[in-house]
Amino acid sequence: MSRLTPVSRRELIKRLRKLGFDGPYPGGKHAYMKRGMVTARIPNPHHGEEIDPSLLGTVLDEAEISREEWFSVA
Repeated sequence: MSRLTPVSRRELIKRLRKLGFDGPYPGGKHAYMKRGMVTARIPNPHHGEEIDPSLLGTVLDEAEISREEWFSVA
């Protein structure tokens, strides 16, 4: 299995949309995206910094996305 690599917030949103998520919608502290009953919080942008692999893994787990699915929309 391939390792997760850092991605931009824009790339995260683009891939989540390809995987059937709608949004992002404004939330309390974070924007979120939805697919059916599954909600995934989207990290806030921090001056062009990328989302590191550990945080990306947390987002994917919350969104119930397998690594195979993630890499299939690369």
